[in-house]
Amino acid sequence: MGRLDNKVALVTGAARGQGRSHAIRLAEEGADIIAIDICADVDTTEYPGATVEDLDETARYVEKTGRRAVTAVVDVRNLKDLEKAVRDGVEELGRLDTVVANAGIFSSAPLHELTEQQWDEMIAINLTGVWKTMRATVPILIEQGEGGSIILISSTGGLQGFPNFAHYVAAKHGVTGLARTASNELGQYSIRANSIHPTSVLTDMIDHEAMYKLFRPDLEHPTHEDFREACQTGMNVLPTPWLEPVDISNAVLWLASDESRYVTGIALPVDAGALSKV
Repeated sequence: MGRLDNKVALVTGAARGQGRSHAIRLAEEGADIIAIDICADVDTTEYPGATVEDLDETARYVEKTGRRAVTAVVDVRNLKDLEKAVRDGVEELGRLDTVVANAGIFSSAPLHELTEQQWDEMIAINLTGVWKTMRATVPILIEQGEGGSIILISSTGGLQGFPNFAHYVAAKHGVTGLARTASNELGQYSIRANSIHPTSVLTDMIDHEAMYKLFRPDLEHPTHEDFREACQTGMNVLPTPWLEPVDISNAVLWLASDESRYVTGIALPVDAGALSKV
């Protein structure tokens, strides 16, 4: 028996990284998956976006667990397309129980040097896209009348500030507020809403040269190992430079399962002690 048998979970940003990991982990415990991703580059990021092939590979991983997967190439900034993808997925899989709003981007610059496009794109995807994901799914959860779990992937940057990430931090603080507000609004329907706050997670979003330079500006051509060393000494209390996606997926699983059936409105750090570091 799986912890999510006969459940259906929707995951945004599911083509790779954390999103893929969440989809697989939930499927391993019995959930069918609606996997959504933009599958395209985003103008203001310095790393390549996921591809349709990546999303198809996520589906294959889900299916290897014996569960079903429905995929949709959708930009979370487009509410109409998002609503259609949700309806189509629910029609095929029969229901919806868990929503994991994971899709997000990352870029960096000092507050006063951010371009308007950087700001607008960050807020549109990392905050408004989360609200649109909720807007597309909450009516279905209410109509079903069987409760549900909404899990918003925020960041340690949703609970504290970091230099050079003002637009990211603002968006992630907004995500924290969405979860807290949703928990109050939706509790009457037995729908829970929580946010998760990871420290750095080793995915394509951070594992690239622009990020290496941000952490090691003293080096002309910093490497992955230089980045690792900087994170090892500067980020977390526990002796690790970063987490693996599955570390966050395990928290997602807990919040999706009945083990957390009376947990709502919390901001759950999975951060190797980063928020308590002095």
